[in-house]
Amino acid sequence: MGAQGALGNNFRITVPAAGLTQRTVLFASRAMRKNAFLLLSILVCGFVVTGCVSTVDGRKKAANPFVVKDKLVRVYDRPVVTCWEAVKAVLGANGVIIHEDVMQSTITARVDTRTVLVKTEAVDPKMTRVTTQVRTKWGNSDLDLAGELDKQIALRLATGALPVGAK
Repeated sequence: MGAQGALGNNFRITVPAAGLTQRTVLFASRAMRKNAFLLLSILVCGFVVTGCVSTVDGRKKAANPFVVKDKLVRVYDRPVVTCWEAVKAVLGANGVIIHEDVMQSTITARVDTRTVLVKTEAVDPKMTRVTTQVRTKWGNSDLDLAGELDKQIALRLATGALPVGAK
């Protein structure tokens, strides 16, 4: 009967039997091959879309690696200690500070459902670079919240008080 057979366009393998006759084994029907291809395609897309990104504190985190810009960098004409205190005040007013790493000069906080990482580092004794990175729980970046926090940090450094809109 050939490879076409009574079942249509199925893939068949002829296997020698223990006796004198050979038997035909159905390897995979068209629907099975279609489902297997669909499952393989979903798995490959899953591996391609997910990945790891670097955080401002030097760690890696599972997130969407295809986001082009995920952090804001600003340089302020203030010493590191002043910027550190302003960052702590703004993050404390907007959310909950989870972790402070004095050695790496990073602060991690939760604002709403977002994870906020802020790094302060000295450019020179009177200039400080503040890097703000905000991630959602699914790993995407939130530049709107990063910009809002960065603006509040700048206002705190300029006036010495928290803005009225802060929580």
